[in-house]
Formats: sequence, C-alpha cells, structure tokens
Amino acid sequence: MSTHPPQSPAKRWLGLVLIATAQFIVIMDTSIIGVALPDIQRDLGFTPESLSWVFNAYVVAFGGLLLLGGRLADAFGARKIFVLGWLILIAGSLLAGAATNVGLEIAGRAIQGAGSAMIAPAALTLLMMLFGGTSDLPKAFAVYGAAAPIGGTAGVFLGGVLTEYVSWPWVFYATIPIAVFVLAFTAAALPRTARRASGSIDIGGALTVTVGLAAIVYAVVGAPEVGWLTWPTLSVLVGGLILLVIFFVIQARSHSPLLRLGLLRAPLLGAANGAQLLLGAAWVSMWFFLNLYLQQVLGVTAFAAGAALLPMTGLVVLVMIAWAPPLQQRFGARSMIVTGLVVLAGGLVWLSFVRPDGNYAVDVLPASLVAALGMSLAFIPSLGTAISAAPPTEAGVASGLVSTSYQIGSALGLAVLTAIVYSISGTNPSRVDLTQGYSAAFMGAAIIAVVGAVITAFAMTKSRVSTPAPNESISA
Repeated sequence: MSTHPPQSPAKRWLGLVLIATAQFIVIMDTSIIGVALPDIQRDLGFTPESLSWVFNAYVVAFGGLLLLGGRLADAFGARKIFVLGWLILIAGSLLAGAATNVGLEIAGRAIQGAGSAMIAPAALTLLMMLFGGTSDLPKAFAVYGAAAPIGGTAGVFLGGVLTEYVSWPWVFYATIPIAVFVLAFTAAALPRTARRASGSIDIGGALTVTVGLAAIVYAVVGAPEVGWLTWPTLSVLVGGLILLVIFFVIQARSHSPLLRLGLLRAPLLGAANGAQLLLGAAWVSMWFFLNLYLQQVLGVTAFAAGAALLPMTGLVVLVMIAWAPPLQQRFGARSMIVTGLVVLAGGLVWLSFVRPDGNYAVDVLPASLVAALGMSLAFIPSLGTAISAAPPTEAGVASGLVSTSYQIGSALGLAVLTAIVYSISGTNPSRVDLTQGYSAAFMGAAIIAVVGAVITAFAMTKSRVSTPAPNESISA
C-alpha cells in the first residue's frame, strides 16, 4: 500500500493523467517508427531483412522484460520503478535518435523497450493504489485503456508529420519532453510506495524468460525470410522453448520466484491473460495491415494514412470511457470480453473484402469502426480482470503478466500473419496481389478473435466470475 497517498481528488486525477500518459507513450513508441522506416533504412544502411528489427527490438525487450518490471515494482515500490523506467526510456530515445549505424539504432530501441517494461507494470500498480476499492476504478481503467489505442494511432499520425516536415530522429526525440513532464509531477501526484514483496530478485528466472521469449519471437519474425522448417528457425524456436521450460523449473524451486506458479492457477487470471494475448494478436495485426493497405494499395500519403485512423481512435475513446464501464457493471466481464471479440471478428471479416480499386469511405471506414467497437468492449474487462484476480502483494507481477500477454500476442500474431501475406502476394507484388494478401491477413485476425471469444466463454464461466460492485475487486 502507499505510505503517502495524494490527499485531494485533484492530485488523484492528476496521477491518472500521468499513468495514462505512460500507457500512451509505451504504445506510441511501437507505432511511431512505421512511417520513418524508409528514411532510417537509407540513412543508417539497414538491409530490407534487418530493418524489421527497428520495430522488433523494442517489442522483444518490452514483452520479455515486463515480468521483471512487475517483480521490481513489487519488490522496491511502484513509484521508484516508474521513475527508473522513464529515465531508461529517455536514454534509449536519445541513443535511437542520435544513432549513426545499425547497431546503435537497434540498441537504442532495445533500451527504449526495457524502459517501457519498467513503466507499464508500475503504472498499473499505481493505478490500483490510487483507485482500488473506489467507485471511480472502472472510469480510471477506461481512461487508462483508451490511452493505448490513442497512443498507437497518434504514433502513426505523429510519425508521418515528423518524418515529412522535420526528420526521422524526432520520432524518437518526441518522447523526451513528455517524459520530462511526467517526471516533473510524479512526486506530487503519485503515492510513494514501500516494498510490497520480500526476498531477492530472481535473476535466473528473469534471464531465462526474457531470452526465451525473445528467441521465440525472433524465430517467428525471421521465419518468413529463412523458412519455417529450416534449421535456423527450428533451432532458435526449440532453444526458446527449452529456456521457458527452465524458467518454470526455476520458478517452482525458487523461494522468491519472479512469477509464483500458484498465481497461474487462478482461473480468471489465466482466462483474462489469454483474452489479452489473442486480442493483441488480432487488433495490432489489423492496425498494421490496414495502414499498409491505405498506403500501398490505395496510394494515400503517410500523413493521410495516419489521419484516416483517427475516427477509430475517437470511437475507442468514447466507448472505453463512456460506455464500457456501465456496460460491464450491467452484463459482467465475461459477456463483455466475448461480445467484444466477436464484434472485432465481424469488423475484420468485413475488412477482408477490401478491393484493389477500393476507397476509404466504403472499404475501410465502416469496417474499421466495427472492429474498433469490438476492441473497446473487450479490452477494459480483460485488463481489469487479470489485475484484480491477483493478490495485492503481486499486483505488479500480474500487471507485468497481462502486459506481456498483450505484447507477445501482438508480436507473434503480426509475425504469423505477415508470413501469410507474403506467401500469397509474393516477393514483387502488384496492388492486386497485395490486396489478396492483406485480405487473408484480416481474415486470419478474425479467426484469432473468434478463438479468443470461444476460449473466454468456456474459461470464464458464470460460476467463476461475476460483476463486482463498485467498491469490490474481481476475484476467482
């Protein structure tokens, strides 16, 4: 618990602004580099094969270190790790923006991801400290949840503006003034937290889970280039799986594990993390390929493509803040997650009918709004359930686990669907070929969302989950 919580409501809501800004930044930094990649490739000498690691270095470090970030937040206090994460993020942003070669650029992006892995679970823990047990908790989760899609869309839009009108290093430097703003108000608005978990930090567990997850993501991301059944892919994939097995062995034997295995036996925690993993795989893949369809098939500029995604963002914000909390109170988390995933799948199926000679108003806008509605309905209940199902002393680990699920799901889903796209469209695709590939990706993402809905419907049975009263937490 906090030792010096903010006393006034104004400080509490200022704290929520800082926490939502953290969520905004860690997601924005995954998307802001997309439009700048051609310029980065030209200036730093990336090959087409290695260019993807400007994105992957961030996602792998972010997803792989989130559990460690959650454990550190529990062990040393969420506010301390929150501040540390921002300092690391600033250092990574400076290095990535000033990089003069491929190695420095990838290192800078990995450091950014490491900083975000400290920030994200600490931010969720601080949110629960500020609003847990209050009637404002659903609203706080809604604001926090809305910051993620806003960050993703803002990254695309802002990346286009900065790349076109300034220069590509500013897609990294843009993070720094926002980080300074957050750090300036952290002491005043966020509670100073004492150690919430005792024992040493499980370094062996942290290394095996991080390297294991990184290896699996690396294998899946690289498979479209070298082949799924080739020795390089299979050896790295098997190596990653072996490291994850070692991780679970360490957790079972450790007196101070990074992830207490008993925590995974909570039905709600596992089900909600599964929903987040598949939601990330479907939603992030849709956003990625929709942006490519707009630019490569319809021929719009990078700036216009970012602007075209703004209606989705507006709807997500509206639903998450105004509609999702009362709907969850009425119908419960399980119904909301299942409904949201089904609606998301419907929007993705609609998008699979995109045409080579299509237009934004007919082929993109209505279907994307349906998909955004579904994502908005599913995100908040699955996130809140995953965190609230854990004991208070393990809130940081639970936060890291659910964030890991979403990020790893995003990376793996995107990698697999990318392989499908280019197996259909070929190496030198026409607009027709690209459209066929993107159509297959949208349909694949729809299948992922449906699988998520089915799993959630069975895993979160009505006997296991009910809608909490405003002043209660969700429990198994």
